[in-house]
Order: sequence, then structure tokens, then C-alpha cells
Amino acid sequence: MCHSDESSPPAAAGAVSADVHGEIELVAADGNRFAAYAARAVHGTGRGVVIMPDIRGLHGFYRQLAVRFAEIGVDAVAVDYFGRTARIGDRSEGFELRAHVEATTPAGIAADVASGAAYLRSPAGGGVTSVFTVGFCFGGGYSWRQSADQEGLCGAIGFYGRPALAADAIESLSAPLLMLMGGADANIPVGDVESLAAAAEQRGVTSEVIVYPGAPHSFFDRTAGENVEASADAWARIRAFMDRYA
Repeated sequence: MCHSDESSPPAAAGAVSADVHGEIELVAADGNRFAAYAARAVHGTGRGVVIMPDIRGLHGFYRQLAVRFAEIGVDAVAVDYFGRTARIGDRSEGFELRAHVEATTPAGIAADVASGAAYLRSPAGGGVTSVFTVGFCFGGGYSWRQSADQEGLCGAIGFYGRPALAADAIESLSAPLLMLMGGADANIPVGDVESLAAAAEQRGVTSEVIVYPGAPHSFFDRTAGENVEASADAWARIRAFMDRYA
């Protein structure tokens, strides 16, 4: 587990109130029906983000994060990975996730993310013209993989992502990568992420690795007061990345 039920994403500097937000259902091209949470910006910037959760799927942290993005003008939709096996349901800490995580596939995740991107491009989702992904841990690695799996993606952002989830797609990566890592992450060696970034760069894919010294896994959390500066900088990096590649 990455973020707990008590975790809460920090707000970005200059945030304003979001417009409408709430639960929706999406259907992937292969017919999979799954839960999602959408948030609209009051004044959209033409940018949208598909949020890819940690291994628990769509729980409270990621619903709140969708709103946080909408507060800075980025329409957002957070997707759940487990519609194929667990159907639509609760993903709080009591969710028995292991078997469902093991049943996910790169193709299934890509299909669900594509459905989220299509929603953002539709009038209901904001009619955005630039789509990014952002993910955390399990979702972070798979976010980087969307650089290969999503046509027309502007960029792929991952917090403390697992590089092995993107490594076998290295030859097909195309969209720029932003990699936000804790220097004291005991779960994911920064060197592994830097190796993935170097391999992507060799293939002409812009890859930026940002390491926050002393920050642990899951540092991007409003309840972790010691990581306020790292979280604020991460928001600034995300916004600059979107400015650069939208």
C-alpha cells in the first residue's frame, strides 16, 4: 500500500475552488466498465490529466487529487484498475487487493487509461486538447509506460514509480517523462529510475528525474508536515512540465 485512508494530497500554490466533481463510470474499448472520479476546472486551461492510483486502486487520496488538479485549471479523471476482476466497489484499506493486482495487464490498464483520456477530450470531461498521465508507485511505473501505450499523450508523470513496469516498453516510449522520487525511498532505488531515464534519453525521449533528499516513499502527502517543501516543489515541477509539453 502506498497512501492510506488518512493520506491527503497537498494543495498547489494559487489553487482556487474546483467546479463540479464526483463519481462516474467509464467503459473501455474492450467493454470493461470501471469506476472513475472526475473533476472539472472553473477556468480550464485545455489540459487534462488521467490519474493512475497505487495498488489499492481508486480510493480517497486520488479522488481528492483529481480536485486538486481542477483547482489549478487542469481537468482530471482518476481511474480504477480493478473493474475487470473486482467490479465497481470500495477500495478502502480493507480491500483484498493482491489477487486483483496480479490480474492486471499492461493492455488492460492502457485500455482504461485511454478511456479516461477520451473522457477528458469529450465535452463532458472538459474538451481538453492536451492529455497527461500522473501515477503513484504501481501507477507511477504504469504512468511512464503510457508514454508508449497512449497515442497523442503529451507527457507521463510518476511519483515513486516502479521502473520495471515500463522497462519492457522502452523501445516504444515517445512522450516525455517526469520522475519524482524520494531520496530516502526504501522501496524503489533511485538508481533504477535513473537507469530507465537514461535508456529513454538514448532513444530520444526527454526524461527528467527529480530526487528529494531525505524524502521517503509516499512523501507527497498533506499529513506529512516534514515534506511540505518537497511537495510544493513537486507541484511546481508538474506545472512547469505541463507548460512545456502541452
